[in-house]
Amino acid sequence: MSEERPEYPEYTVRALNGIPEVQPGDDLAKLIAAAGPDLADGDVLIVTSKIVSKAEGRIVRAADREAAIDAETVRVVARRGTLRIVENRQGLVMAAAGVDASNTPAGTVLLLPEDPDASARGIRAGLRDALGVTVGVVITDTFGRPWRSGLTDVAIGAAGVRVLDDLRGGTDAYGNPLSATVVATADELAAAGDLVKGKAAGRPVAVLRGLPHLVVPEAGEGAEEGEAGESDTGARALVRDPQDDMFRLGTSEAVREAMTRRRTVRAFADDPVDPGAVRRAVAAALTAPAPHHTTPWRFVLLESAESRVRLLDAMRDAWIADLRRDGRSEESIARRVRRGDVLRNAPYLIVPCLVMDGSHTYGDTRRDAAEREMFVVATGAGVQNLLVALAGERLGSAWVSSTMFCRDVVREVLDLPADWDPMGAVAVGRPAEEPRARPERDASAFVAVR
Repeated sequence: MSEERPEYPEYTVRALNGIPEVQPGDDLAKLIAAAGPDLADGDVLIVTSKIVSKAEGRIVRAADREAAIDAETVRVVARRGTLRIVENRQGLVMAAAGVDASNTPAGTVLLLPEDPDASARGIRAGLRDALGVTVGVVITDTFGRPWRSGLTDVAIGAAGVRVLDDLRGGTDAYGNPLSATVVATADELAAAGDLVKGKAAGRPVAVLRGLPHLVVPEAGEGAEEGEAGESDTGARALVRDPQDDMFRLGTSEAVREAMTRRRTVRAFADDPVDPGAVRRAVAAALTAPAPHHTTPWRFVLLESAESRVRLLDAMRDAWIADLRRDGRSEESIARRVRRGDVLRNAPYLIVPCLVMDGSHTYGDTRRDAAEREMFVVATGAGVQNLLVALAGERLGSAWVSSTMFCRDVVREVLDLPADWDPMGAVAVGRPAEEPRARPERDASAFVAVR
């Protein structure tokens, strides 16, 4: 029964006393109705998930809690020692997948409700049947939060509640447009309820009264029979979509994800490339190891179409001349040139170069060759950093060796110093399509242990 927001809203929140220890199979709505016979239309019930899990029989034998966490984990977000932050089967990102070894008999663990939104809908319907009231229900669990110390309760399930208050499109008190403000109302309700609840003291349910505008209609009151009321999206709406989640991974997991995403892209979309993203990737490249405390990397950024075409045309002409000297047929030459179009199709090019500033000269062929190899390896490490950082920016790339076969041409066209050695070219852009899955490789096949 939604109402207009009052001009000066105020609310009260109190814990319900008298709810017994919940057992598997118990009807939570009846237990809550018995403890709160004075519940009224527009109230919001804030229910600890632990009693929902117990009523739904989500108590399992588990001598090894870690194994139970593994079973409930879909994706590891971050790991530090034995602590794991994971995405669980309910789509929630939290510590230990929500598997709780407290408030449950020894030798057992408590799993979260299988479908918290469905559990909330069941409690709401049960209270309507028992007391004839239209209420909202929020099921809560305790979370830690990025950037903040301490724990708080948040909504993991909801029914009959506007879980998000979207203020975008409005204005603030000064007339400034609101373009990003979406309030997590259900989480605020969960935290308010937790101030008065006491899980260990037998008070697992709180009642918030005074904000009926947050309660959405029942079916038949503005909603089709059998469907949720208007704006009754459930707490699932609070889970951020992966593509919008800038903090989806922990530090080491993000590095591994970026390395996994680093794939050679052969086809690029026409979308322009953000020069700032490229410069951030170059900054990452400069953290690579190098011999003698040197900085052997230089990166030439071809941001204009004119500079890219001029370079690629000159390289193509040099390549064709080489192929003709090799005795290739014109048909074979044309085929090979077409295969080299990955650079021409990219909206951005980078030419990494090696400089030998700071290198040592020994006057010995073997040692001088090894000295250059050290610098070449360092340049490769810098380019790898660059490619991984580009992947972290959601940019595809392809590192090809073509500039190494016509270094004089590249230096002349790009007006580079004589001691800059082009080390291939990196095509950059948004991939035109998702790369095919990388085949799994057994790391042991590439390792020798002595």
